[in-house]
Amino acid sequence: MRLTAHRRLLTLICAALLPVGNLTLAAAPSPRVDSAPVRTLQVNGPYVGALAFRPDGSLLATGGGGGTLLWQFSGGRLSRMLTEPGTVNAVAFSPDGQLLATAGSDSRVRLWDVATGQVRRILELGTYYVTAVAFSPDGKLLATGSGDNSVLSSPANSVKLWNVQTGELLGSLRGHTDVVTAVAFSPDGRRLASASRDRTARLWDVATRLQTRLLTGHTDFVSALAFSPDGTLLATASWDASVNVWTVPEGRILHTLRGHTAPVEAVAFSPDGRSLASGGQDRQVRLWETATGRPARTLSGHTDTVSGLAFSPDGRLLASSGSRDRTVRLWAWH
Repeated sequence: MRLTAHRRLLTLICAALLPVGNLTLAAAPSPRVDSAPVRTLQVNGPYVGALAFRPDGSLLATGGGGGTLLWQFSGGRLSRMLTEPGTVNAVAFSPDGQLLATAGSDSRVRLWDVATGQVRRILELGTYYVTAVAFSPDGKLLATGSGDNSVLSSPANSVKLWNVQTGELLGSLRGHTDVVTAVAFSPDGRRLASASRDRTARLWDVATRLQTRLLTGHTDFVSALAFSPDGTLLATASWDASVNVWTVPEGRILHTLRGHTAPVEAVAFSPDGRSLASGGQDRQVRLWETATGRPARTLSGHTDTVSGLAFSPDGRLLASSGSRDRTVRLWAWH
């Protein structure tokens, strides 16, 4: 009954054509695939990549070439479009759901008031484009990842920590020798993980800002990462077409997941930690058993790179973005 009600609610979201600025949002027909999504949201902009659910599950934020869109589930409507120069590379809600951080190609991070849609603060990173953002579990810190292809081994390729309340830059975590592609706090807030095109992931002590573990094993860019809900595992996705699952804090590879036939761009743990989702340039979303590393299911339908993944907080839905196929698909993945 609850799943049926959820599907009805999602149907309302895309039931009508919604003009928003220079974008047009409409319901897109579900493709005939082995595992059909509950709903497909189509964005008629350049592309969509970044995804994040609000902690209470009431909103889904999507970011890409057309700005950031907030989809409101309780009311079946598009809540708001947040416009900013350039493209949106990453989005993240604060733990209390009051703020939304968006990382842009204009070298800035914007902190939006979710209730009003107004920018509360702008963090300036100079000449570096921002690739990743993550709030600490207590909401006091924001981590950013950035890059500058023209300058290797420079501050451009560092992880930065910011005071959310004041906007003060607290420090940089340096060590990566190429663009930082992803950042994530452990559930207890004591550790920070970062991924990079230098083919490594790194674990940092948040209090001391020192590197505690260098994770090597991928043979190409490390493009995404995620902690398990209990913080004992870290998954890393790579352009070598694999996903590694590491033990934390030891940094030992528990599983290497192979099945994708092209670079992997996104990874996410289910809220209960039992499943792991991955997506990539082979246009597939793959689900894996966390405990065994065995493949569990493949979700097909995207016609371009799967560039973003996010589970709803209640674990009932999995959202995937298809980059330049300009769709977000919502799956009842069990």
